[in-house]
Amino acid sequence: MAEDLGERTEQPTERRLDEAREKGQVARSADLSAAVILTSVVFACLVFAEFAFGGMGNLLRFSLSDASLGRGYSAAALVPELTLSFFEAARVAGPVMVILAVAALMGALVQVGWHISPQALEPKWSKLNVLTGFKNLFGKKAAVKGGLDLMKFALVAAVVVFVVRGQHREVLALANLDLYSGIAHAAILVRELALWVLAVLIVLGLVDFYYQRWQHRADLKMTKHEVKEERRSNEGDLEMKARRMRMARQIAMQRLGSSVPTADVVVTNPTHYAVALKYDAESGGRAPKVVAKGADFLALKMRYLAAGAGVPIVERPPLARALYNEVAVGKEIHPAHYEAVAEVLAYVYRLERQAVGVGH
Repeated sequence: MAEDLGERTEQPTERRLDEAREKGQVARSADLSAAVILTSVVFACLVFAEFAFGGMGNLLRFSLSDASLGRGYSAAALVPELTLSFFEAARVAGPVMVILAVAALMGALVQVGWHISPQALEPKWSKLNVLTGFKNLFGKKAAVKGGLDLMKFALVAAVVVFVVRGQHREVLALANLDLYSGIAHAAILVRELALWVLAVLIVLGLVDFYYQRWQHRADLKMTKHEVKEERRSNEGDLEMKARRMRMARQIAMQRLGSSVPTADVVVTNPTHYAVALKYDAESGGRAPKVVAKGADFLALKMRYLAAGAGVPIVERPPLARALYNEVAVGKEIHPAHYEAVAEVLAYVYRLERQAVGVGH
């Protein structure tokens, strides 16, 4: 019944997921990315707080010093002072900005991985449709997202109230402290509050990430008909590949059938590789040529053809592997193989002479 109605009851296949990924449709949690970035901000503030305050203090003291104020407000005096202020601010903010950039990149890589989708960058005019946007704004997904956001806000607010209520005496005591002591105590309170809030945000981000993954797969569910069509398409592709392999094997067998019987020798591995060599000095060849080669099944077929045609078969595993990997069919062997091949041919010619002598 579900198949007749076209209901999406089947989990998405890997091909469906890959196609969605190419379009830029991936499971990604904005809450988790924000939590990672906020965590990096707090970490950067804790690590570089002293360095940042020291740099800003030096910049402020320089700006308010007699040497700086005594120059007046002419353009000639402001340019070097603004340049110095810019570089000092960049030096202070640079480490924090680098940490933020790395955190943002890592947050995306952990969730999505390294992937750039050109299709996602293409402009889609359908997004400018006011009616569609209005439906999305008040649709079911928008209502669910709004409810979840309210729950998250309420949870974070509850954590803030809990922490502040536990430290209310320290907060009230800040009014009785001097400036530096007040700033130090306030920083401790803010740090504790930030750590609590970050812990909650990270947990919420992880929950949202797994929810987004579930929702992503639910949106990509397929009907039974779509699954059958994709399976049929894949089987057709596999059948086509098998047909090509059979044709390639037939062509290779035909070439072996005409090349191996004319070879002077077949060098084997002994079973994994086979290389047929022929040296035709009368045609001006400088070195023996590889007239055929094969691995596994083709190597076995070459041995069978060579035995049937009376072509000597010599086992030289290192030489057979080297010739198979380094020399193409129809090409002369490399000079590095001259000595080893010459030894094999000399052995074959010696066997032929002995056979002729025995025959006579």
